Amino acid sequence: MSETITATAAPRCTSCGTELAPDALACPRCKTLVYSNRLKEFASLAQQHESAGETESAINHWNSALLLLPADSTQYQTIRQRITDLVAARAAMTDANPSAKPVKKEGPAWRRGLASVGAVVLLALGKLKFLLLGLTKLSTFMSMFAFFGLYWNMYGWPLAAGLVISIYIHEMGHVMEIRKLGISASAPLFIPGFGAVVMLKQHVDDPVIDARIGLGGPIWGCLAALAAFGVYLATRSPIWAAIAQLGAYINLFNLLPVWTLDGSRAFHALARNGRLIVAGTCVALVLVTGQKMLLLIAAVAAYRAFKPVVATSDRRTLATFAVLLATLAGLAAVKPGF
Repeated sequence: MSETITATAAPRCTSCGTELAPDALACPRCKTLVYSNRLKEFASLAQQHESAGETESAINHWNSALLLLPADSTQYQTIRQRITDLVAARAAMTDANPSAKPVKKEGPAWRRGLASVGAVVLLALGKLKFLLLGLTKLSTFMSMFAFFGLYWNMYGWPLAAGLVISIYIHEMGHVMEIRKLGISASAPLFIPGFGAVVMLKQHVDDPVIDARIGLGGPIWGCLAALAAFGVYLATRSPIWAAIAQLGAYINLFNLLPVWTLDGSRAFHALARNGRLIVAGTCVALVLVTGQKMLLLIAAVAAYRAFKPVVATSDRRTLATFAVLLATLAGLAAVKPGF
């Protein structure tokens, strides 16, 4: 397992040359903003609209800029505060003169929102490009093909394809998180009858970072299951409901806090109270969804509550774990034709 996921045209930081993840908003090494030029354009337009008294348009452009900034950056906080001030000023003006007609917004609605839509599309294309990058590795592609062939023979090609794609997206969620952190790892490798794995090439000592790598897979897997369920709602084709539920079960199983499963890695960042909260959440969800697998997760979580490795639970890890449990259990419980 000596391969690493690379691309011949991988984006690099313009300041220090560090290779960037396709959806990176800032360089992980020197913190240079990836979309600095675009951000300057949004800021210039927003300031022009502010000077002209066109508050609504200024807010739209500032919101577009937020989409291209890391949420933990100083610029993000500054712009968010600016938006808050503009919204407050607009509300105060309306309260002071309630009979006044609202300022006419320049141009049609589609034009006013075009900048924001463009930013969202740009980020979405980055995600899609990243998913396709995984298929450039021969080991990933060939093992995926063998995996697909086995399950095609057992369940038919539609369900086999849904299973393979669900697992692939799950594994690429791990890879994305790993690349963000600048850690070396192998490409996804499918193992027929077992699943797929991504092998880290260096040891991770930080329990919070380890937890985020572990939960990266279930997060992306959950999104894939939700997407399949959305297609089912639009088409009412039972195969899409089956793919959504299969994906939900797979990712729910991976949240078991045992062995090297994703749930076990997430537990590295949870103290006793966090692990007991997970157990309690599982019991509550069993009463709502009837998913018995949650009882197994609850039992293991309660057992591991007496063997914490950290003194304080990471709130982000705990919240993500609970949301994943609720979403996946809900998807697994929905019956076609509901």
